[in-house]
Amino acid sequence: MDQAKQYWRKNLRYLLILLIIWFIVSFGAGILFVDQLNAIKIGGFPLGFWFAQQGSIYVFVVLIFIYVSLMNKLDVEFDVNED
Repeated sequence: MDQAKQYWRKNLRYLLILLIIWFIVSFGAGILFVDQLNAIKIGGFPLGFWFAQQGSIYVFVVLIFIYVSLMNKLDVEFDVNED
């Protein structure tokens, strides 16, 4: 398999894993498990409400930084970095 296909295969694998994590946090914690999470309070607000309103956004921002880090490492591995 040539380098470009290997590069994009790894890139898509990273994207899929990170999007699954985001889906679990936003949909799972904010909708599916909201009743169980609401038993826990953060700053006076139920945890399920917090995940639905803010938690998934924070996780998404963190996942963006993780993706950037993973892609920088991948670029170096395949010698396509911009340095």
